[in-house]
Amino acid sequence: MAIQWYPGHMHKASKEMTEALPQVNLLVEVLDARIPYSSSNPFIQTLCTDKPRIKLLTKLDLADPAITKQWQRYFEQQNNTKSMALDLLNTDPSGQIIDLINKLYPPQTERNTLAMVTGIPNVGKSTLINCLAGKHIANTGDEPAITKGQQRINLRNGIMLLDTPGILWPKIDHPNSSYRLATTGAIKDTAMSYKDVAYFAAEFCLAQYPKLLKNRFNLSELPQTETELLEIIGKQRGCLRGGNRIDFERASTIFINELRDGKLGQMTLETPEVIDIEIQQVAVMKAEKEEREKHRLEEKAARKRKTKANRR
Repeated sequence: MAIQWYPGHMHKASKEMTEALPQVNLLVEVLDARIPYSSSNPFIQTLCTDKPRIKLLTKLDLADPAITKQWQRYFEQQNNTKSMALDLLNTDPSGQIIDLINKLYPPQTERNTLAMVTGIPNVGKSTLINCLAGKHIANTGDEPAITKGQQRINLRNGIMLLDTPGILWPKIDHPNSSYRLATTGAIKDTAMSYKDVAYFAAEFCLAQYPKLLKNRFNLSELPQTETELLEIIGKQRGCLRGGNRIDFERASTIFINELRDGKLGQMTLETPEVIDIEIQQVAVMKAEKEEREKHRLEEKAARKRKTKANRR
C-alpha cells in the first residue's frame, strides 16, 4: 500500500529539528509499543548518534506485554540507549523518566539539560509532555499531527523539554510498516483505505492472535480467510446492504477501530525477529533496484556510443 501523506509542516519540522540539535543534550523518542520499530522515524535515528537516547514505549495497556519486554531488550543493546514501557492513561511515570534523564545526562549547574522529545503522530507525545509538566501544555487528541511547531517547556527541575511536531518520513521502506502505521492510527484515515488495512490486520490476527478473535467475536471455529472474518464481523455488526450483502468498508472500519481501542485485547504487530527479516528484505530490494538502475545507465551509455559511431 502506498501512503501519500507527508504534509508541508513535517518537512519544515524536520529542518527545525536538525537546526536545534547542536543545543540538545539528550533525545527522548516516544514509540507506540504495538509497533516499536515501525513507529520509529529513521530520520530521527540519524539525528543524534552521539547523544544519549531514551526510547519510551507508550500505549502499554494495548500491547502484548511479553513482546514489549523483547523490544526493550532489543533497544537496550544499542549504544547509549535506555528504554521504558509506559501506560500514560493509568499511571504517572514522570518521576521515573526524570530520574532516567538525570542518570543519562547528569545535571549541569550552569544550565538546564535540554531534552528533545520526538515521535511520529499519535504515539502519545503530547500526553507525555503534559504528564512531565504536571499541567496542560501540549494539545492532545486521537487525530494525528496535532502539534505543528516546536515549543520549550521548563520543568523547573534542571530539565528543559523541546517538544517537536510528530513527523513521518517521505518514503516507508517496507510495505508492512505502512500497514502497521495505518492499523494503529498513526496515519490520517483519509490517506488510506480501511478495507486494505483491515485485510492486512485480519491476516495478522488470524495467524498470531486467533484466541483474541474467537473471544471478541464469539467464534467456535476460526475463519480460514480474511474475507470470511470480515463477513462474520459485518453480519454481527449489521453492516449489510441490499440483498443481504456485506458492506466490507463498514465492517473493516469497525474491525480496525475495535483493534485500535484494545477491544480485541493486547497485541503487538511486530517482533524484533520479524523486523530483522524485513530489514534484510529491504536491503535486497535496494540492491536489486541499484543494479537495475546501473544496468539502465549502462544501456543508455551504450546507445549513445552507438549513435556517435553511426554518425561518423
